[in-house]
Amino acid sequence: MTNPIILFDGVCNFCNSSVNFIIEHDKSSYFKFAPLQSETGKKFVSQFGLNDVDSIILVENNQAYTHSTAALKFIKHLDG
Repeated sequence: MTNPIILFDGVCNFCNSSVNFIIEHDKSSYFKFAPLQSETGKKFVSQFGLNDVDSIILVENNQAYTHSTAALKFIKHLDG
């Protein structure tokens, strides 16, 4: 299994703050990150048909989660 990837809007201050919070509390480096605007981000957005999503997306076990579902799934892996 590869590490889950958190995709985020690289130009959104709220998204960047959220990513910084996750990094700070992800002591085991469980998550990887990619901006939606990157080649990796574009690949996953296309793969999962999420062209209209402009917030945080969690890609885990070949599934994509958005909004509160994504938040609830990644928060359980954070320390503190």
